[in-house]
Amino acid sequence: MADATFTACIHPDGPAFAVRERQTLLHAALDAGIAWPNSCRNGTCRTCICRVRSGEVRHRIEWPGLLPEEKADGWILPCVAHAYSNLVLQRPVAGTAPGTTL
Repeated sequence: MADATFTACIHPDGPAFAVRERQTLLHAALDAGIAWPNSCRNGTCRTCICRVRSGEVRHRIEWPGLLPEEKADGWILPCVAHAYSNLVLQRPVAGTAPGTTL
């Protein structure tokens, strides 16, 4: 059975890209030619952090490098997150991601 394919769009006016169900959001974005900050690719460094504005994702590891409050507020780590619906993602502006200082 083939993987489902979803569409992820970067808010507010960024490009949309296809995401296969078993593909991480980071890999899908990079495959689509979208520059996305990343480093560890295993859910610990938080370089790729972004926020889900709408849609459903699940992390492939039980406890990615996010606090429960961050997860509840929609923050995800695309390097270990998989789409389970169409998505609207918001990349943080420098200094606005959780745990950063201005």
